[in-house]
Amino acid sequence: MEIRRFGIGHRRLDGPPGTKGVTAAIVDAGPHGMVSELAFGRGASMEAHSNPNRTWFVVIEGGGFVLVGEQRARVAAGEAVLWPEGVVHAAWTELSEMRAIIVELAGADPGGIAGLIDGHARQVAVGGGAGGGSPAAPIGGLRSGRSATYDPSEGEPA
Repeated sequence: MEIRRFGIGHRRLDGPPGTKGVTAAIVDAGPHGMVSELAFGRGASMEAHSNPNRTWFVVIEGGGFVLVGEQRARVAAGEAVLWPEGVVHAAWTELSEMRAIIVELAGADPGGIAGLIDGHARQVAVGGGAGGGSPAAPIGGLRSGRSATYDPSEGEPA
């Protein structure tokens, strides 16, 4: 059995390059991708950038904001955002904190992880049905149901 530790006490304090107020821990990295944890403090940010690999940003605690291409959205714990390969993306917080697991899938996906994640996302997008039908938003789009514009009176997601 192998156990990897991450979270408080196990994060790199300087954060990944291009971040401000973010700490991180790599859970695993190898030829097929990387899994890491990012912890955003209040007012933290990851600058807009692109990546050659398909990546899932899975919010596990708190909430904040994401950018994918030209789309901006609020996100909260229990939501995952697809960052498609080659598309500019970013994440940030204002008044709250946010923790996320990053699942970066490099090259071919022999284990079918992307298909499992995509399959579940498609089922949710079409109302829980199994297969058949198109997602509500194109793959790589942000989840529908939230305003893409920020209204300061709404506050940040809890």
